[in-house]
Amino acid sequence: MSKPLINSEDCSACGICVDTCPNEVLAIEGDSAVVANEDACTACGDCLDECPMGAITEIEQ
Repeated sequence: MSKPLINSEDCSACGICVDTCPNEVLAIEGDSAVVANEDACTACGDCLDECPMGAITEIEQ
């Protein structure tokens, strides 16, 4: 299953991905979003689609 990977250098910490995620997988910590609850991720891709900075990719786990 794939999981989100956040490039903290590209992330603006806008919170759109956090608000979009239906499973509360992501959180804002400091200047970037982070994967706070990886086990809850269902790989729906909503965070990737909604990130205006293109800072989120998926990695296969």
